[in-house]
Amino acid sequence: MRLFLSFILFLLLILAARYVYVAIYEPYQGFPSSGVYVDIPHGASQRTIARLLAENGVVRSRIAFEVLCRSRKRRTLEAGEYFFDHPETSFEVFDTLENGRVFVKELVVPEGFTMFDIADLAASEGFLSRGEFLAAARDPSPIRDLAPNAPSLEGFLFPATYEFPRHMTGKDMTAAMVKHFRQVWISLTTTDARAVHRSVQDVVTLASLVERETPRPDERPHVAGVFTNRLRKGQRLQCDPTVAYGLALAGKYTGKLDGNDLRFDSPYNTYHSKGLPPGPIANPGEASLQAAAAPSPTDDLYFVANTEGGHFFSKTLREHNRNVARYRRLLERPQSQTASNAPAATAVSKSSPMRSR
Repeated sequence: MRLFLSFILFLLLILAARYVYVAIYEPYQGFPSSGVYVDIPHGASQRTIARLLAENGVVRSRIAFEVLCRSRKRRTLEAGEYFFDHPETSFEVFDTLENGRVFVKELVVPEGFTMFDIADLAASEGFLSRGEFLAAARDPSPIRDLAPNAPSLEGFLFPATYEFPRHMTGKDMTAAMVKHFRQVWISLTTTDARAVHRSVQDVVTLASLVERETPRPDERPHVAGVFTNRLRKGQRLQCDPTVAYGLALAGKYTGKLDGNDLRFDSPYNTYHSKGLPPGPIANPGEASLQAAAAPSPTDDLYFVANTEGGHFFSKTLREHNRNVARYRRLLERPQSQTASNAPAATAVSKSSPMRSR
C-alpha cells in the first residue's frame, strides 16, 4: 500500500512538473488573433497581475505565473497598458512587464499647427477628446516661469513625433509637449535671445509668425529680420496669419481671409495693432525659433509671395508694390506653367501673402 501511494505521489509530482513546464515555458495564446490589451493598475499585486493576464488569455495559468513572479521577487512589474498579439511564454510576458514595454501610439504634430489643429489631430487618433486637449492647452500655468503673461500654451506645444499610450489626459499630453519645448529652447545656439526681443514669449510669438508666413527654413531668418525691422520702426506687422488666428479664437475663421476680415476687431489683428500680438499664433519648430532668436541682418521692410514657396523681399514701399504687381502677374500665368513651378502643398496651410507688409 505504501508503495502504491508513493507511486501515485510520484505521478502527481511528474504531472505537476509537466503542468508548470507547459504553463511557463511553452508559448500560449488564449486571446483572439486581433490581439488583446491588458491594463496593469499602479500598485497591483503579483496575484492581481497574474489574474488579469490569465483572464485575458495572455498566460496559461494564473498560479504558474504568480509562482514565477515570486521566484523573481527582487524584480518589479511596471504598471501601464500592454498589447499582446502573438503567443508568448510566461517568461516573455514577465520580461515585457518587467521592462515596462507598454503599448504606445505615435502622434505626429507638424510645425505650425495651432492648439486647435493639435486638438483635432489628437481626437482623430483616439487619444482624447478635442475639448479635453483644449482645456489643458488653455491653461498657461505650466509655462509661467518662462512666459508669465502667456494667454495659453500656444507656441509652447512643440511640434514633433510623440509616443503616447492609447488614452491620455490633456494635462499629460500638453506636459510632454511643453517639456520638449524646454529642451529645444535650451539647445538654441543663439548667444542671447532675450536681448533681442526682451522675453521668451516675444521670441516664441515672433517665431510663430515666421512659421506661418513661410514654409522654407532657409528663408525664416530673413522673414524674422523684416518683422524685427518693422517692430523697431514702430510699423504695424500687417501679418495675415495673426488675423486668421484672431478669427479662429472667436470661432469665425472660415479658412480664408478677405478685405472685411482685415478690419476684424481683435488684439491679434496686426493690421490694427502695433507690435507683436498678445501671444503666439501657432507652435513653431526649431528653425523658426532659431530665426526669431537670431534674425538675419537686413534693411528689408516688406515681402510678398513669389508663387514658388518663397517671397520677394524689398526695402521700400515702392519696390514692394512692384513686387506685388509681379506676384499678381505670376498668378495670371497659364495654370500648367504655374503648376510646374509650384512646390508641393505643405501640411500647414498659410494665409494669403498678398497684403502689404
